[in-house]
Amino acid sequence: MAVETWSESIKAFCHRRVVTMLFLGISAGVPLLLIFSSLSLWLREAGVDRSAVTYFSWAALGYSFKFVWAPLVDKLPLPLLTKMLGRRRAWLLLSQFMIMLAISTIALIDPATDTLSAMAWAAVFLGFWAATQDIVIDAYRIESAETDLQTLMASSYIAGYRIGMLLAGAGALYLASYLGSTKAVYSYEAWQSTYLIMAAVMLIGVLTTVLIEEPHERESEELVHSIKDYVSFFALFFVVVASFITVFYISGELTQTAKLNLSGLFGNNNLSSFLVELGRLSLALTIAGIVAKLFVSLGIVQQQQVSQTYIAPVKDFFDRYGLSLAFLLLALVGLYRISDIVLGVITNVFYQDLGFTKPVIASVVKSFGLGMTILGGFLGGLLAIRFGVMKILFLGAVLSALTNLLFMLLAQVGQDITMLYVVIAADNLSAGLASAAFIAFLSSLTNISFTAMQYAIFSSLMTLLPKILGGYSGTIVESIGYEQFFLITAVMGIPVLVLIVLANKYLDIKNPL
Repeated sequence: MAVETWSESIKAFCHRRVVTMLFLGISAGVPLLLIFSSLSLWLREAGVDRSAVTYFSWAALGYSFKFVWAPLVDKLPLPLLTKMLGRRRAWLLLSQFMIMLAISTIALIDPATDTLSAMAWAAVFLGFWAATQDIVIDAYRIESAETDLQTLMASSYIAGYRIGMLLAGAGALYLASYLGSTKAVYSYEAWQSTYLIMAAVMLIGVLTTVLIEEPHERESEELVHSIKDYVSFFALFFVVVASFITVFYISGELTQTAKLNLSGLFGNNNLSSFLVELGRLSLALTIAGIVAKLFVSLGIVQQQQVSQTYIAPVKDFFDRYGLSLAFLLLALVGLYRISDIVLGVITNVFYQDLGFTKPVIASVVKSFGLGMTILGGFLGGLLAIRFGVMKILFLGAVLSALTNLLFMLLAQVGQDITMLYVVIAADNLSAGLASAAFIAFLSSLTNISFTAMQYAIFSSLMTLLPKILGGYSGTIVESIGYEQFFLITAVMGIPVLVLIVLANKYLDIKNPL
């Protein structure tokens, strides 16, 4: 559907596929803040240290590794559900019910009295299924409409996503405060009821999944492999994940000793902790890879199936763009959102440390911020249609880096409500604009033959490094302070601008810079 005027561009937002993405966006936006900001405030009120709170952001690393199980979501049929709903809608419904279960499980754990590891595992479970839902929604969006509608669908999805974040962010904070939990007087019952209500909010996604149509491309597709092959492949995935978790868990005590030794050697606790945790992650990934190789060598899983599942989508991407441009694009994907994600992990704790109450955070940061993000998302969609995706991608990167500097000013002036409004308006407007262009950009890189896998790789890469760094944000702030931390996050955006210019120079697109 070609749009030539501003009026046609605005009317296109009423397309049924665009409206569908609004409601699916709400379903996708709810789980995120229940792992990040709302959970961080709950933990802080329960007396958990700031550094431990930001480590909980790693529970959402499932978003960054979702490409590992994206092929299962892409190909594996679900008993009964696939025949009833189709492959995309079946996985959507399953993931939404699992998200509701995970949120309810978190609600049953009191971080003030119960072990934090129990809540951490529940948060990881939530992150896994939330990431799975994202895999399906992304594939559904790309497969259900033509390329020229993708930017508008991305904008609508962002709007819905932010509404979901509002419900799980401001809504959760209002509820927890109304039910009696404050920074001075902690109430587990208030937070428990809040999270159970958030689980019920996910029914919006369930209802949407039941009412929408399965993409036509998926309805007639036949299985490439037998059900037995897919079951074996699922078993491989389960064992590999179990191996990774086991190695990561049993290496815990060893890493503590290594951190102490390296701290004495380097004289830097933060650097030592980062290096040890990086080694721990690498060891777990290596063991998991060895287990996967063993499964294939024993014939439990077909080599051809593994190649078609993991190697073919990657090979297709490099074949289409060539080695140099492909790596350039991957670098851009991996770094584009580094400034706002690293900063975003600790912002709620920052507001709280400045003295802002939960109701103020809910009304200004969440509610007002939502409006700015939605406005930015729709503006980004319209501008991308009129002036090209790459121009708005560049503009979004510039604004995202500059607005981080405003947080430095807020840290200097302290508890100033007017300055808070200014910072939130600028930050969320630029974030919405950048996200709309970036989602459209990622969609343009995807081959519809490998929709779920390729987009999962892109979106996983997009958040991997930023979330790993974000997990250390609390520790970094304790070492250098908020102002220096915000300056560092702004500087992180400079290489992104160079990458966009280089990518635009060599990438064959319709609307260059």
